[in-house]
Amino acid sequence: MTMVGPESADQARLLRLLRDDGPRSRVELADALGLPRARFTAEADRLAAQGLVETAGPAASRGGRRSSLLRVGGQVRFGAVRVGDGRLAVALTDGELTLLARHDEPVDVRLGPEIVIGRAVELLGKLRAEAGLARLAGVGVALPAPVAVREGAPVSPPALPGWHQFPVRDTIAAELGCPVQVDNDANVMALGERHAGTGRPFDDFLYVKLGDAVGCGLVLGGALYRGAASGAGDIGHLQLTEDGPLCGCGNTGCVEAYCGDAALVREAVTAARAGRSTALADRLTAAGALTVADVAAAATAGDPAAQTLVRDAARRLGQVLVGLVSFVNPAIVIIGGAAPGIGPVLLAEIRSVVYRRSTPLATGSMPIVLSDLDDRAGLVGAARLVSDQVFAAR
Repeated sequence: MTMVGPESADQARLLRLLRDDGPRSRVELADALGLPRARFTAEADRLAAQGLVETAGPAASRGGRRSSLLRVGGQVRFGAVRVGDGRLAVALTDGELTLLARHDEPVDVRLGPEIVIGRAVELLGKLRAEAGLARLAGVGVALPAPVAVREGAPVSPPALPGWHQFPVRDTIAAELGCPVQVDNDANVMALGERHAGTGRPFDDFLYVKLGDAVGCGLVLGGALYRGAASGAGDIGHLQLTEDGPLCGCGNTGCVEAYCGDAALVREAVTAARAGRSTALADRLTAAGALTVADVAAAATAGDPAAQTLVRDAARRLGQVLVGLVSFVNPAIVIIGGAAPGIGPVLLAEIRSVVYRRSTPLATGSMPIVLSDLDDRAGLVGAARLVSDQVFAAR
């Protein structure tokens, strides 16, 4: 059975309802879509013929004849890929974007896109074979880079040297024979939050993504906002100071040069060598290098120097958020990608800066919270990204 996709706007709306809200009765769905019963039945039957929807047992009785529940077809499976923070993660989801299987491994993006994307394709093929699927309904990809979404390729990405304009979308689509969508990871994670995280009840929110690369996804009016050339939210390279540390993009004093993982590690090494932190100095001596996990562990254990450098980075990030919050007026700010353990220290400092310096109208009832999806946001969001394309009328 070949899945072609919805043939009408009503079929597309039906699929997205089932994806977002789970199994529902035919009566509820017809009401939600505002369709006469006969028309609804015809549209649902067309989708069922393709295997895109199926019956999931009887619905709870509302008096009279019992209606049956519909759900997204059991053979609808999306692939998700996330590259970033030294790791490659691939996953398989069902039609409601629940993660079913997942594989993570270390990756060096400097090996180049052919090797990294080749490995992602290999792993997706393996997950597909293990699930007994002939093909995937689609694959979504999250990259720590500015992405030209229409071309499906990264553009001059500081965090992905050698990847400029590599045809990520077309390469995966040619190998796996299914639709593929590629976007910046902060955008993708914002979509994940919108679908299954803290952002679900909110039509307007900011998702701030920390890690090696720093970015921001904007959900406005219930939809991801990309801007004219898919460059909205690229806050990592806003310049905070002219004489600040050198950034991977070649400029100085960028947000990422103060708040990215590499910046935290750089400051930690300086603190260890200057004798300001015994814990970090001991770790540096033992391992020969420090990681962001080492900084997080030291801060969580109460090391004053580690806590100070986390707070300094958070204060800088808070200063950027003051401007964003005043400009966009989101209902909530969600922060993801922080190294395990440093979230509470980071959050306390960010909140104090933003609440102190923003206008009461913008922040009156606006929470700033840590993501509760952790690293699942990128995978759920990647599946959501491609499902928006697959579940759209032809």
